[in-house]
Amino acid sequence: MTAVAVLRLPLAVDLSGFVKLLQRMQVPHRVSEEAGEQVLWVPHNISEDVRALYERYPAGDPDQLLEVPVARTVRRPSLAEQVRHARATAAVLVLSLLVGALTLLGDNFATLRWLTFLDFRVVGDYIHFTPLADSLAAGQWWRLVTPMLIHFGVLHLTMNGMWYWELGRRIESRQGSINLLGLTLLFSLASNYTQYLFSGPSLFGGLSGVLYGLLGHCWIFQLLSPSAAYRLPRGVLAMMLIWLLVCLTGVISLIGFGEVANAAHVSGLLVGCLTGLLGGLYNRRKLAA
Repeated sequence: MTAVAVLRLPLAVDLSGFVKLLQRMQVPHRVSEEAGEQVLWVPHNISEDVRALYERYPAGDPDQLLEVPVARTVRRPSLAEQVRHARATAAVLVLSLLVGALTLLGDNFATLRWLTFLDFRVVGDYIHFTPLADSLAAGQWWRLVTPMLIHFGVLHLTMNGMWYWELGRRIESRQGSINLLGLTLLFSLASNYTQYLFSGPSLFGGLSGVLYGLLGHCWIFQLLSPSAAYRLPRGVLAMMLIWLLVCLTGVISLIGFGEVANAAHVSGLLVGCLTGLLGGLYNRRKLAA
């Protein structure tokens, strides 16, 4: 939230009493020194209230005569309660766990081949892939999205699962389960197909392309139609974008962490930004109507 300078006072003015009053009232604030003045900053939406409070109590409330309501303790919802309000998010994660168990996290090729973007068969030390057109002609359209459920290793599944739980719940709480599932399938389709175009016939999988789509969606949607649900923790967006750039350099593959589906990440992010743009503009227009 944007902070504004609500007071500019000489350094000789004792502001400590008023600051203690703000602390007791749990008002977000900070004091800085600029050009020989002390400046009090508060969120813009309460600036007028804080200014009026200072006019009445410039020395604060040392005798604590003001009745300040005690903030009500908010109980953190249990995991069961969180799942009940994020059923679509939980369902995708359960499917990912189930697929991870059935495929032995990528080691059970007999099961894995039914979920990969391209069907394949192992002949000796080589993998022979079936053309995508042949699979689609046989009605295997699920291959366009099911690679998002495939994970190669515990760390791969754990990290993707944690981020999907974090981002998926936000979208589900604001836009509903159907929209979350629709966005998940869209981002999976876009990221899988783009990865196939860039890498050719190969084995790839994971929720990371979808995650970057969800990230881009929340990012742009929040810029156009702000909401607490889409307000990501400080640094998350920067960290995810920096990680994307690091992966694009090829460093992660060079140090032995395996190949990274960079095309899936970038395409997921771009499509997510597009859906965030469309959704944010629509929601802003709806609120203004």
